[in-house]
Amino acid sequence: MNPQRLFLAFAISAALLGLSACKPKPAETAGTEAANSNESADEFIARVNRELTEAYPEITSAQWLAATYINSDSERISAKTNERYLSMMSKYIAKAKSFPADAKMTPDTARALHLLKVGVTLPPPNDPKALAELTGIATKLEGMYGSGKYCPDQAKPDSCLDIGAVSKILADSTSSYDQQLNAWNGWHTISVPMRKEYQRFAELSNQGAKDLGFGNTGELWRSGYDMSPADFQTESDRLWGQVEPLYKELQCYTKNKLVAKYGDKGQINGMIPAHLTGNLWQQNWSSLWPIVEPYKGVGSLDINSVLQNQHDKILSTKLAEAGGATSLTPVEIADIGHQADLQHALDMGRLSESFYTGLGMPKLPESHWKNAQFIKPRDRDVVCHASAWDMDLKGDVRIKMCITPTEEELTTLYHEYGHVYYFLAYNKLPLLFQGGAHDGFHEAIGDTIVLSMTPAYLNSIGLVDKPAVSDEAVINGQMRMALAKVAFMPFGLMIDRWRWGVFDGSIKPDNYNKAWWDLKAKYQGVAPASARGEEFFDAGAKFHVPGNTPYTRYFLSHILQFQFYKALCDASGHKGPLYQCNFANNPEAGKRYWAMLQKGASQPWQATMKELTGSEQIDGSAVLEYFAPLQAWLKVQNKGQQCGWQAPGA
Repeated sequence: MNPQRLFLAFAISAALLGLSACKPKPAETAGTEAANSNESADEFIARVNRELTEAYPEITSAQWLAATYINSDSERISAKTNERYLSMMSKYIAKAKSFPADAKMTPDTARALHLLKVGVTLPPPNDPKALAELTGIATKLEGMYGSGKYCPDQAKPDSCLDIGAVSKILADSTSSYDQQLNAWNGWHTISVPMRKEYQRFAELSNQGAKDLGFGNTGELWRSGYDMSPADFQTESDRLWGQVEPLYKELQCYTKNKLVAKYGDKGQINGMIPAHLTGNLWQQNWSSLWPIVEPYKGVGSLDINSVLQNQHDKILSTKLAEAGGATSLTPVEIADIGHQADLQHALDMGRLSESFYTGLGMPKLPESHWKNAQFIKPRDRDVVCHASAWDMDLKGDVRIKMCITPTEEELTTLYHEYGHVYYFLAYNKLPLLFQGGAHDGFHEAIGDTIVLSMTPAYLNSIGLVDKPAVSDEAVINGQMRMALAKVAFMPFGLMIDRWRWGVFDGSIKPDNYNKAWWDLKAKYQGVAPASARGEEFFDAGAKFHVPGNTPYTRYFLSHILQFQFYKALCDASGHKGPLYQCNFANNPEAGKRYWAMLQKGASQPWQATMKELTGSEQIDGSAVLEYFAPLQAWLKVQNKGQQCGWQAPGA
């Protein structure tokens, strides 16, 4: 779900973010600094935009290599370029803070100065040794995650499973309770070695935040929303309060279905066992569809089978063209299989692109189809976590994924291309404005498109048969969407609640794991089936923690996307229930969406929001409007059932 946009806090990064600048010669440095000491605010911002634009391609290349060729060499290059960038950013931020509030400057310069001061997700310590240590740990943590594997038999390397293989076991409805538990426990062993490193990482990050004038890193992160940190936390609490009743109905229904299948093992004090959701982090429950499907077979949307059949047809054709499988060696068959994987992944990418071009947005450059990582390479470790990249600010846009022929991967593609088109839309702005209105906007763009992937749309592109029209089909369709969207919301909130506690000291290092599971219980109503003591570091088993990517953006995006969706549906002239809206190929919706994307971070997000939706406030009412049929249905199903849960310490 997260792209890699290597710039300040607007970097929607799946990795450590940074930019690099050439180191000036000592003789030049003194003169340059002396010349810059008399800069006006406008001149300073013009210089920052120029220098960052020049530096940008070098660091993106270093980061791309670190994510797609994981080894000690790429980690070293990545760490050093990040170190140079953060050192440069530290000087920029110090200079930005030196301008008094009443200094003469243009409104754009005032905006850019504000963004500079609140825009670093990894705050650089002033001490060069601390800075070098911080960037080294950050790169190491990401590498530890990217190369992580669960090895059931340590003596047999061939038994090791990467995150894709582990996820497949969890998502397979035919896997046994114990198979799922073992796979879940196994993946969570990869983060155990991260614990001590992360503790030091948090200390150094806080040191950098304090050097920038913030109380801690969490306070810095919460300062990037055109409101005070305290107001932002209150606002996120308000939004959760709007949608929490819907989530609780879904949790109750799902938990009771698991109890019906697994008996007493299907719940823990009213909570859902973590390994039974079909997802490593319990953030997406789509794999539970066979268990929770309200009306069996009604309005069936078996996209997985269609995609797999498309892939298999490509493979069969390629094998036949090569003389048939019986005439080929195992290595040749594997090579052809890899070619088929790539071709089908490219086909899925082209299909995703077509939604955006159908709205009037430009085609992606041919370099995208040549340079992006669409499938997992066979010869090296990579970070498979999906991300989107702007490599040079000149159109070299990429995605990085390990695509398989599944519905989840297809919707992820539609999501990632939202980031890519945001990059392209605001590329003409000064670099300091090249970012989302806030980071939640960036995450919501593609997901708004995903909401428009209605049964009617899926039928129009040949992925499902003509959809059934009935109340039962509506509930089935809404349940499918809720398992991905509603189930995610509390998870989107709790990760940063944990990190904010780590950063402000309310969560102590000797309490990391307990606090993690206390928050998962409080917000998600999920619990581990086996003891998770402080010898574990389960937060590190989620990429965004070792990858240092703020996560509240994803919670915000799950509210915003419904608000954007409603605005675009209104623009397209849609009449009828919100959940039926499909604005594909509507030029007016496309025109309004593109206009919003072009604004980037050039103005406070409230102004950008108002231009599209008519409101300056993020609001969960569109979520409730969309899921109104399902929420009413769930209340009926849950009546008289055991609902609610007892969270530890509650």
